[in-house]
Amino acid sequence: MSTTDIRQGSGSTRTAREADPGTTLPTPPASAPATTDDDPLTRVYGRVLDRDPARPAAHSTELAEELRLPLARVESAVSALLDMGLLRRTPERAVLPVAPDDAVQRTLGPLEREMRARRRHMERSREQLMAFMPLYESHLRRQTHLRQTEHVELLTDLRSVREAITELGRTCEREVLTAQPGGGRRAEVLEEAVARDEELLRRGVRMRMLYQHTARFSAGTCAYVERVGRLGAQVRTLDDEFMRLLVFDRTTAVIPVPDDPQAAVLIREPHVVAFMVGAYERLWLEALPFETEWDRQTIMDISDELKQTIVRLLTEGLTDAAIARRLGLSVRSCRRHVADVMSALGAESRFQAGYLLAQQETPAPRA
Repeated sequence: MSTTDIRQGSGSTRTAREADPGTTLPTPPASAPATTDDDPLTRVYGRVLDRDPARPAAHSTELAEELRLPLARVESAVSALLDMGLLRRTPERAVLPVAPDDAVQRTLGPLEREMRARRRHMERSREQLMAFMPLYESHLRRQTHLRQTEHVELLTDLRSVREAITELGRTCEREVLTAQPGGGRRAEVLEEAVARDEELLRRGVRMRMLYQHTARFSAGTCAYVERVGRLGAQVRTLDDEFMRLLVFDRTTAVIPVPDDPQAAVLIREPHVVAFMVGAYERLWLEALPFETEWDRQTIMDISDELKQTIVRLLTEGLTDAAIARRLGLSVRSCRRHVADVMSALGAESRFQAGYLLAQQETPAPRA
């Protein structure tokens, strides 16, 4: 029988075995497809192909007799070939052959159609889901902005800065760290601060304050330090400039905005605040206690330290005005200190003064 005959025979009717797109397709047995001549599937399928065209259909019993195989093995092979689509049943329960390419179309076609339908469904679902992406990205940007606002807040006017500091002081529970470079503080600033700071100290909040050495020569600053010191505040001073800041309960820091004395930045980012606290602790260890009682030796030591710092900064190329700003001095006081140092060292130039001062600090070699 020719392939054409097989196609005609297989296409004459559509049996119940033709799979519907929505049904689950049968799984061929592990022995299929056959690859050897003595395999039952190969022998049965080959025998059905070779039957007399006048009597193409065959029953399992006939095939078993013609192939000289046990009926059970033939029936098993016929069942497997029917599942594979290589055989089809006639109304009389006989079997006819089906061309392999027709079997592929009949068996795998529904699966391919289902796969294409699922692929189209996937694409539609992807488009529907991705349509929400702009909305999600907008939400993400808003959340990011909110988180940044929570961690960093810019206060652009002095009134907002004062209100924020007052509120932070009101809610502070444990500790306030203050770093105020620039020498003596202005009277109006001290007047505003002293009431707030005394209220904090009476509530049991610990306070530490850092000033520069030059603040010791400010009568207003000394009076303020004496008042808060009686309530337990600790105050120390350093010679050189440091960063201006306030830290409340080690959770919120207030720092100035460069070139804008009316503005400030509130920082609540934990890692940044922790870094600031660590820097503050290192400065605190280097600082000297602020004694409100005038001790002549302490004042002389501080004055000498200031003079050495001034000369060091001069040899680094800083101008008198820059040094004065850095140390919280007036330019006139800075120049007076420079003149005193040069006179004591017998130096004719600032560079020579720095050199002579360095020589004095270098230990003499052993004999």
